[in-house]
Amino acid sequence: MAGQKTSFLSQLERDLPEGQLVDTSWLKGRGYSRQLWNYYVRSGRLEQPVRGIFRRPRGTLTWQQVVISLQTLLERPLVAGGRTALELQGYAHYLRQDTKEVHLYGPKPPPGWLHKLQPGVRFIYHNDRRLFRRLHSKATDAEPIGTAVQPWGQWEWPLTISTPERALLELLDELPARESFHQVDKLMEGLTNLSPRRLQELLADCTNVKVKRLFFFFADRHKHAWLKRLRKEQIDLGRGKRMLVKGGKLDHAYQITLPEDLDGVR
Repeated sequence: MAGQKTSFLSQLERDLPEGQLVDTSWLKGRGYSRQLWNYYVRSGRLEQPVRGIFRRPRGTLTWQQVVISLQTLLERPLVAGGRTALELQGYAHYLRQDTKEVHLYGPKPPPGWLHKLQPGVRFIYHNDRRLFRRLHSKATDAEPIGTAVQPWGQWEWPLTISTPERALLELLDELPARESFHQVDKLMEGLTNLSPRRLQELLADCTNVKVKRLFFFFADRHKHAWLKRLRKEQIDLGRGKRMLVKGGKLDHAYQITLPEDLDGVR
């Protein structure tokens, strides 16, 4: 038994990076018995942040460790997107910073234990198939379109996030309930280096008419160079008016109602 414990401990140290999270299914799938992982908890080799979740101890649990664990070890198709991805790529100064939220996008919700952890943030899940039609099926690699891998931490663990192009569309979906028109306007003003190829692909795949109309409204407003390379005629902008703000002003070009104090509504 002592030899078995030593052998499995060596395996655990190879397979489970310090600080990352796994569940009981992960442990069982690698041959660890309940008796063995309970022994590791008692001896301090593992800690249990919440029931059924384990990690090799290493400092304070961070949200990045949680998300990387979901994406890699636990193989959940979740992406850090929207506001979170924009903040990670240097656009935080355009957005309000009075909340601590991590926005996760994927075809299925994360496991329930995620919300019992306390890494100093609140996780918010979004079903990306409500926004994009073929996001996962069009992937050429293991990752869905519109994503990038950002190394994180001392060992440069891979954190999968939305590219600025996809994150922008995800953020526009939050208008007007959770985001500010004026802050999105300032953000768009600073997005001078977006990829027109990636934008075209994402806009063509996007099923949300509100998001696409808002995108082109703000893009027209700031007249970035990449706008000239987009083929707007290939994007379905739907029909009819969309009232986004009660008592607002109708933008006739895109048939959306916007705040009265947002300059440039036509």
